[in-house]
Amino acid sequence: MAKRSPILAVGEFAPDFALTDQYGKMRNLSEFLGKWLLLYFYPKDNTPGCTTEACSIRDIWDDFKKLGIEVVGISTDSVESHKKFAEKHNLPFTLLSDPDKEAVQKYGVWGIKSFMGKSFLGTRRTSFLINPQGKIEKVYEKVNPQRHAEEVLQDIQALI
Repeated sequence: MAKRSPILAVGEFAPDFALTDQYGKMRNLSEFLGKWLLLYFYPKDNTPGCTTEACSIRDIWDDFKKLGIEVVGISTDSVESHKKFAEKHNLPFTLLSDPDKEAVQKYGVWGIKSFMGKSFLGTRRTSFLINPQGKIEKVYEKVNPQRHAEEVLQDIQALI
Protein backbone atom coordinates (compact mmCIF):
# COMPACT_ATOMS: atom_id res chain seq x y z
CA MET A 1 0.00 0.00 0.00
CA ALA A 2 1.11 3.55 -0.71
CA LYS A 3 2.22 5.63 2.24
CA ARG A 4 0.71 9.03 2.81
CA SER A 5 2.64 12.11 1.82
CA PRO A 6 3.77 14.39 4.65
CA ILE A 7 1.05 16.54 6.12
CA LEU A 8 1.34 20.26 5.48
CA ALA A 9 2.79 22.36 8.28
CA VAL A 10 1.94 25.64 10.01
CA GLY A 11 3.33 28.57 8.04
CA GLU A 12 3.07 26.89 4.65
CA PHE A 13 0.78 28.26 1.96
CA ALA A 14 -2.27 26.06 1.56
CA PRO A 15 -2.27 24.48 -1.91
CA ASP A 16 -5.03 25.52 -4.28
CA PHE A 17 -7.42 22.99 -5.78
CA ALA A 18 -10.37 22.85 -8.16
CA LEU A 19 -13.17 20.64 -6.81
CA THR A 20 -16.92 20.43 -7.28
CA ASP A 21 -19.28 21.34 -4.43
CA GLN A 22 -22.56 19.67 -3.45
CA TYR A 23 -24.42 21.88 -5.95
CA GLY A 24 -22.20 20.99 -8.92
CA LYS A 25 -20.24 24.26 -8.88
CA MET A 26 -16.45 24.22 -9.34
CA ARG A 27 -14.74 25.80 -6.33
CA ASN A 28 -11.13 26.85 -5.70
CA LEU A 29 -9.27 27.53 -2.48
CA SER A 30 -8.19 30.89 -3.88
CA GLU A 31 -11.78 32.18 -3.73
CA PHE A 32 -11.50 32.16 0.08
CA LEU A 33 -8.42 34.41 0.21
CA GLY A 34 -9.05 37.40 2.45
CA LYS A 35 -11.07 35.29 4.92
CA TRP A 36 -10.32 32.82 7.67
CA LEU A 37 -11.05 29.29 6.51
CA LEU A 38 -11.53 26.00 8.31
CA LEU A 39 -10.70 23.36 5.70
CA TYR A 40 -11.66 20.02 7.14
CA PHE A 41 -11.06 16.61 5.61
CA TYR A 42 -13.28 13.74 6.63
CA PRO A 43 -13.55 10.07 5.63
CA LYS A 44 -17.15 9.50 4.52
CA ASP A 45 -20.60 11.09 4.38
CA ASN A 46 -23.25 9.76 6.77
CA THR A 47 -20.89 7.78 9.00
CA PRO A 48 -21.21 8.36 12.75
CA GLY A 49 -18.01 10.39 13.30
CA CYS A 50 -18.37 12.44 10.13
CA THR A 51 -22.00 13.23 10.87
CA THR A 52 -21.13 14.25 14.44
CA GLU A 53 -18.34 16.52 13.19
CA ALA A 54 -20.47 18.18 10.49
CA CYS A 55 -23.44 18.67 12.81
CA SER A 56 -21.26 20.13 15.57
CA ILE A 57 -20.08 22.78 13.10
CA ARG A 58 -23.66 23.36 11.95
CA ASP A 59 -24.86 23.75 15.53
CA ILE A 60 -22.53 26.71 16.17
CA TRP A 61 -22.60 28.02 12.60
CA ASP A 62 -23.72 31.48 13.73
CA ASP A 63 -20.57 31.78 15.86
CA PHE A 64 -18.40 30.88 12.87
CA LYS A 65 -20.17 33.48 10.71
CA LYS A 66 -19.90 36.21 13.39
CA LEU A 67 -16.14 35.69 13.40
CA GLY A 68 -15.99 35.67 9.60
CA ILE A 69 -14.84 32.07 9.33
CA GLU A 70 -15.68 30.13 6.19
CA VAL A 71 -15.94 26.34 6.45
CA VAL A 72 -15.27 23.82 3.70
CA GLY A 73 -15.45 20.06 4.15
CA ILE A 74 -13.69 17.70 1.73
CA SER A 75 -14.04 13.96 1.25
CA THR A 76 -13.62 11.57 -1.65
CA ASP A 77 -17.39 10.96 -1.78
CA SER A 78 -19.38 11.96 -4.87
CA VAL A 79 -21.15 15.27 -5.45
CA GLU A 80 -24.49 13.46 -5.15
CA SER A 81 -23.47 11.88 -1.83
CA HIS A 82 -22.46 15.33 -0.52
CA LYS A 83 -25.76 16.84 -1.66
CA LYS A 84 -27.77 14.17 0.18
CA PHE A 85 -25.57 14.48 3.29
CA ALA A 86 -25.88 18.29 3.37
CA GLU A 87 -29.66 18.18 2.83
CA LYS A 88 -30.26 15.41 5.38
CA HIS A 89 -28.40 17.29 8.11
CA ASN A 90 -29.12 20.90 7.03
CA LEU A 91 -25.44 21.72 6.62
CA PRO A 92 -24.98 25.42 5.77
CA PHE A 93 -21.39 25.16 4.53
CA THR A 94 -19.61 23.92 1.43
CA LEU A 95 -18.77 20.26 0.88
CA LEU A 96 -16.31 19.43 -1.88
CA SER A 97 -16.00 16.16 -3.74
CA ASP A 98 -12.45 14.88 -4.29
CA PRO A 99 -12.93 11.55 -6.13
CA ASP A 100 -9.53 11.79 -7.84
CA LYS A 101 -7.87 12.43 -4.45
CA GLU A 102 -6.32 15.71 -5.65
CA ALA A 103 -6.72 17.65 -2.41
CA VAL A 104 -6.36 14.78 0.06
CA GLN A 105 -2.97 13.99 -1.45
CA LYS A 106 -1.80 17.63 -1.66
CA TYR A 107 -2.64 18.13 2.02
CA GLY A 108 -1.10 14.81 3.09
CA VAL A 109 -4.26 13.38 4.60
CA TRP A 110 -4.65 10.33 2.32
CA GLY A 111 -2.90 7.21 3.51
CA ILE A 112 -2.96 3.95 5.36
CA LYS A 113 -5.59 3.68 8.09
CA SER A 114 -6.44 0.82 10.40
CA PHE A 115 -9.81 -0.28 11.67
CA MET A 116 -10.56 -3.49 13.58
CA GLY A 117 -7.19 -4.97 12.67
CA LYS A 118 -7.45 -4.26 8.95
CA SER A 119 -5.35 -1.74 7.01
CA PHE A 120 -6.71 0.23 4.08
CA LEU A 121 -6.22 3.52 2.24
CA GLY A 122 -8.44 6.39 3.25
CA THR A 123 -8.79 9.98 4.36
CA ARG A 124 -7.51 10.82 7.81
CA ARG A 125 -9.78 13.15 9.80
CA THR A 126 -7.62 16.28 9.69
CA SER A 127 -8.37 20.01 9.54
CA PHE A 128 -6.42 23.10 8.59
CA LEU A 129 -7.12 26.61 9.85
CA ILE A 130 -6.03 28.91 7.02
CA ASN A 131 -5.49 32.64 7.52
CA PRO A 132 -6.72 35.37 5.13
CA GLN A 133 -3.32 35.39 3.36
CA GLY A 134 -3.67 31.69 2.52
CA LYS A 135 -1.17 30.34 5.06
CA ILE A 136 -1.84 27.48 7.42
CA GLU A 137 -2.20 28.79 10.99
CA LYS A 138 -3.03 25.51 12.71
CA VAL A 139 -3.19 21.83 11.82
CA TYR A 140 -5.62 19.57 13.66
CA GLU A 141 -4.71 15.90 13.37
CA LYS A 142 -6.76 13.04 14.78
CA VAL A 143 -9.72 15.37 15.23
CA ASN A 144 -12.29 14.62 17.90
CA PRO A 145 -15.60 15.00 16.00
CA GLN A 146 -17.58 16.12 19.07
CA ARG A 147 -15.17 18.82 20.26
CA HIS A 148 -13.59 20.03 17.03
CA ALA A 149 -15.93 22.93 16.22
CA GLU A 150 -15.58 24.47 19.69
CA GLU A 151 -11.80 23.97 19.61
CA VAL A 152 -11.55 25.85 16.32
CA LEU A 153 -13.69 28.71 17.65
CA GLN A 154 -11.45 29.06 20.71
CA ASP A 155 -8.34 29.03 18.55
CA ILE A 156 -9.64 31.63 16.10
CA GLN A 157 -10.70 33.91 18.94
CA ALA A 158 -7.11 33.79 20.22
CA LEU A 159 -5.74 34.61 16.76
CA ILE A 160 -7.94 37.53 15.71
